[in-house]
Amino acid sequence: MPQTPFLPRLFALLILAGLSGAAQSQDVDITADVVYGHKDGLAMTFDVFTPREGANGAAVLFVVSGAWYSQWSPPEQMRPFTAPLTTRGFTVFTVRHGSRPKYSLPEAVADVRRSVRYIRANADRFKIDANRLGVYGVSAGGHLSLMLGTTADDGKSDDKDLVLRTSDRVQAVVAFVAPTDLTVMVKESPNRLPAYDRLPSLNLEMAEAQAISPLLHVSPEDAPTLLLAGAKDDLVPIDQNRSLQKAFDEQKVANKYVEYPDAGHGFGPKDLELAVGEMVGWFEQHLGKPQ
Repeated sequence: MPQTPFLPRLFALLILAGLSGAAQSQDVDITADVVYGHKDGLAMTFDVFTPREGANGAAVLFVVSGAWYSQWSPPEQMRPFTAPLTTRGFTVFTVRHGSRPKYSLPEAVADVRRSVRYIRANADRFKIDANRLGVYGVSAGGHLSLMLGTTADDGKSDDKDLVLRTSDRVQAVVAFVAPTDLTVMVKESPNRLPAYDRLPSLNLEMAEAQAISPLLHVSPEDAPTLLLAGAKDDLVPIDQNRSLQKAFDEQKVANKYVEYPDAGHGFGPKDLELAVGEMVGWFEQHLGKPQ
């Protein structure tokens, strides 16, 4: 299955938004293909982008996922997604997960959980503060980010695997145009949109969809969350984000919701520039500003 076109569109729009200079700069050290786990004899990996100067000790994971399909790219091509944060002192991890057709959406959730645990367990190696981790993603990546924010745990203290003994909690989340309630996307739903037929990852039973719908798991312990959504989104109905923001308010979870009236499941240059600014500000607020 090809990757959703939204991530390439975002890549291009980041450049149009005036970030191309930062994207091409050599202000970071890149550590490629760090293995955070294995499944079926295959390695699960992420890349690390570490600021050479002015690192603030905080880290942000970018979940590489479109339509819950995670595709490898040369690290240099990911710079538009990392530059807005590395230039502000954040270390950024671009995390890939197992994808359809071999791996299911619930397995993708488990993969990104493990990536957080691994990064926290190896915080000294990456020269970051284990208690200042954020996560962001676009569309499916936003959904996976929200799953970390709403359903994290402290790990299993008696597990033989050090990584699984470690918490997967994050301290801040930013989700661009993210699905929040997958129960309306599965085949059992009477309101399912025809577009979802093209997304094999949504071939889920209702119970599976409930287990991985952030909207259904909101609690007062959730991470502070910024939601960025387009009012004209024809793939993720705007009510999904409005409902999640309401649930956060009811549970007194720190949150901010920014809705762009003219945006769909993709932002124009002006809206995107504003949204990226919101993202950077959110992480600075909740993970600590650069020195």
